[in-house]
Amino acid sequence: MATESVVRGSVPDWLRPPNGYTADEFLAMTDLPRHTELIDGSLVFMAPQRVFHMAMIDFVATEFRRQVPAGLRVNREMTVKLEPRTAVDPDVSVIRGSRPHGLDVNHYLPEVAVLVVEVVSPDSVDRDRDTKPHKYARAGIEHFWRVERDGDEPVIFTYRLDPTTRSYVSTGVHSGRLEVSEPFPISLIFSKLADYLG
Repeated sequence: MATESVVRGSVPDWLRPPNGYTADEFLAMTDLPRHTELIDGSLVFMAPQRVFHMAMIDFVATEFRRQVPAGLRVNREMTVKLEPRTAVDPDVSVIRGSRPHGLDVNHYLPEVAVLVVEVVSPDSVDRDRDTKPHKYARAGIEHFWRVERDGDEPVIFTYRLDPTTRSYVSTGVHSGRLEVSEPFPISLIFSKLADYLG
């Protein structure tokens, strides 16, 4: 009995919901650590990010902002509510809408997302390669990009949604440079990443 009391006392009540959290409950929480996500009702805490991860997010978001056409906007680490028990933060997302949806908005729905990008970190390999892409696809987000690290260089894997199977199919693997025409024309020259490592 004493042991149970010690264990219960060392874990805040909000960490132990009986059946997991809903996305709405999660989005109403104000005291969670930064970059906490909700996957299948469970809270997922992120490890501190590494320089490569931070620099890659800055690089992609900055280049997207320079190149996206009118009617699209770029977000960094903004929550997307994918399912009733899942709300995650893509590292970079491109959404429809030329203006913010309100300064107090803390999430978006998947139907406004055109593209989501995940930069893989050592602690997020399974989530970024498997769990999150499946959930993005099931939610109907048309484009997904995954950024991996090969030594000091990025490699970007691009995918497009197959609407019949609700799964992603590969549209390319890019190292050194990325040039694509969808979801909008964009060019990324990976040597520019060095400018963000300063």
